Amino acid sequence: MSASFLLIGVALGIGLCYKIPAVLNGGRNPLARQVAGLLLAACAVFFFAAPSTIAAVNDYTGIPNFAAPLVYSLLTGFSASCLLLIVKWRGGTPESLRRTTWWVYGSYGTLVAILWACFALSDHSVERIRDLDTYYATTPWMREMIVLYLLGHTVAVLVTCGLLWSWESRVRGTGWLHVGVLTLSVGYVMNLAYDATKLAAVIGRWSGSTGLDYLSTDAAPPIAALAGILVALGFIVPHAGERMSQRTAARREYRALAPLAARLRDVPPAAPVNLGRFAPLELRLTQRRTLVRDAIRILQPYMDAEHHDQVERTYLERGKKPASAKALADAATVAAAAARLHAANGQPPELPARPLPDGISDLVPVSRAMRKLPQDHAVRWNAPRREESVTQ
Repeated sequence: MSASFLLIGVALGIGLCYKIPAVLNGGRNPLARQVAGLLLAACAVFFFAAPSTIAAVNDYTGIPNFAAPLVYSLLTGFSASCLLLIVKWRGGTPESLRRTTWWVYGSYGTLVAILWACFALSDHSVERIRDLDTYYATTPWMREMIVLYLLGHTVAVLVTCGLLWSWESRVRGTGWLHVGVLTLSVGYVMNLAYDATKLAAVIGRWSGSTGLDYLSTDAAPPIAALAGILVALGFIVPHAGERMSQRTAARREYRALAPLAARLRDVPPAAPVNLGRFAPLELRLTQRRTLVRDAIRILQPYMDAEHHDQVERTYLERGKKPASAKALADAATVAAAAARLHAANGQPPELPARPLPDGISDLVPVSRAMRKLPQDHAVRWNAPRREESVTQ
């Protein structure tokens, strides 16, 4: 059990390391700091809840069962942090958020103080590493400490479940945020299962039975481990998923612009800064966009709207959809303008072309259409003049 708890703590620590760049680069973004703090609290809960750590803490302090109020305090603080983060994540007026923050801090801070007071007043001389909740379920003041931490955790979980339930319908269809909310909801249902198993075992001891002790010692720990991972993932997934989606979209756009960038490579200025393959993807995409747009701007005097319209009509007559026909016509116009520029050695065209009224703005469809032009002999795109036909 110690190894599994420590492994979960390591996994949460990896999630915390993933959030550190967002905290460092987020400036004064409080949500990034709070998510990082929440993951740190989760790591602490699983680290100190491991039986080996419990024994080490008790030995280090010289106080039997000293780790119990420590773990309960960490779990209570983690519950309060989750509740507060959900409230702030959903949003609200500054006054309501400030009022809720003080209420959560005040109530759960008081609860932590009461837990330590109960521990100080109790007789806890017999060290129990794995079954403290059931062993001391009927001991004065230890009994109150156990019940208070379970009730405090249950209340926080119930309130958070209610907030998530009301929020889920509002974020439906928002992609990764919705996935995060659903993951959090499942995690908090597991937390309710953890509280139920613990309370059932404690209540069984109150009735004089030890038959339900296994719920606390054997069933509750894996439920708590799964719940902690799901809650942590619920806060990580929206940011990580959105970041992954953005990188995927950027990589797709960078590759999609390659044919257009290759066609316009000889359009001056022809000496772009070489960023290298290990440069950040966002920087390379920005450079490619800039080079393509600058080249198209230089080619504007060589573009012929009449030629563009003729090519577009030709593709429409062949059954192409309007969007596809326009992209093919844009690509043919760009290629023809590049050919005219090359033939004129960079000099202004002798016959001024009628400029495109809307220009060329949607670059990705044009770049994809550029791949089809060399094999399409129905469109004469090599340096056409106005009087030329668009068909062979």
